[in-house]
Amino acid sequence: MEVLNYLARFCGTQNKEISLFDLTELQRLHVQHIPFENLDVIRRVPIYLNLQHIYDKIVRRKRGGYCYELNGLFSWLLTELGYDAHLVAATVLRPSGEWAKADTHAAIIVQLDQPYLIDVGFGDSTSLPIPLNGEEQTDISDTYRVIQQLDQSFYLERISDTEIKTLYRFDLTSKALVDFHEGCVFNPVAKESSFTHSDIVTRATTTGRITLSDQTVTITENNIKTKTILSIEEKVHFLEDVFDIRL
Repeated sequence: MEVLNYLARFCGTQNKEISLFDLTELQRLHVQHIPFENLDVIRRVPIYLNLQHIYDKIVRRKRGGYCYELNGLFSWLLTELGYDAHLVAATVLRPSGEWAKADTHAAIIVQLDQPYLIDVGFGDSTSLPIPLNGEEQTDISDTYRVIQQLDQSFYLERISDTEIKTLYRFDLTSKALVDFHEGCVFNPVAKESSFTHSDIVTRATTTGRITLSDQTVTITENNIKTKTILSIEEKVHFLEDVFDIRL
């Protein structure tokens, strides 16, 4: 696995300084160039918790992935660049208000002047490092914060004009990629999984986000959304032209 090839995959640069500024730039570029996608899950292609396999998929084959792949490989990159980074397990709060299967989402903690939550594998979410001290951070998508709970867990919250929504909870226990084996087995097959129903491909842009859900394209620009329904043939071309994905 080559650091420079991975950086080139998302137009990143290798800087000698370990800083919040550079970390923010790496995360922003990653979510803009490497999509969150479940195409392998829908097509019953096995997902392996093996960094070389993930590297081949994301860097050499120019694909995206979901949390174990994206955050697993990005955590490796940050460590190689000199950051104090490790994976953590999170539990997602579904739109229904029910918690998903416990500890089946992988995120990253990076220690700088204080710990920061990093996540390049959660789809429509923040493109910024979020400090764990409750300070709000705003990007093109929304405002986010991390709130510590009485049980010493942390909640990632998304703040809009109308509501405060919890996205997931996590603690700071360091995890290895192999620790997510149960989630990696569960998420590609379970009916209650968010990834087993239809194709999802999404990436951030400088003005919002582009998302393909089954055959529906949603483009968000400066908080204004437009939707388009594609034919099967149009969908194939859209994957190639917009996400550079050729199945």
